[in-house]
Amino acid sequence: MKGTRAAKRYAKAILDLAKEKNSADTVFTDMQQISQTIAKSEDLANMLKSPVINSSVKKASLKEIFKSAGEITHGSFDVLIENGRINILDLVARNYIVRYNTLNKSQEAIVTSAVPLTPELEEKILAKVKELTGTGAKIKNVINKDIIGGFVLRVGDLQYDASVSRNLNRLKRELKTNAYTSSI
Repeated sequence: MKGTRAAKRYAKAILDLAKEKNSADTVFTDMQQISQTIAKSEDLANMLKSPVINSSVKKASLKEIFKSAGEITHGSFDVLIENGRINILDLVARNYIVRYNTLNKSQEAIVTSAVPLTPELEEKILAKVKELTGTGAKIKNVINKDIIGGFVLRVGDLQYDASVSRNLNRLKRELKTNAYTSSI
């Protein structure tokens, strides 16, 4: 993906500055808000990527949308605009979140299930994540009725698919390749 290396460098620089000023937690909250807002607003994402829209308009828009953000976050807007890299703001925010979680030995486990998770199941999943990765995690439950039952667990680059739909698809493939032919 274009801009990924640059986004990693900007995220690292922002995290280093935030740690130096003891505000890494505040910037983490800001970056989560930025990432979620850009993901939900296609208009905002298009505005940031548009070469037609003036940088001053982008800067003013970001400062208004994220007016509750801290000084370091607003400074990162300025740096990205000055360097012509505001189009990768979402990548920078996501990379900051990953680096922050790595620094704090925490990560996000995305569990996709057909129904909301019960507290007992969440505890079991957290124990399994700790066993697999050696670190704790925060669970984000995504509901998707298409998986029919079971769950899909995604932690970083790891994915564990225990869904009914996966098993049905596997069975379907096996039946197609092992078609029974009668010898009568």
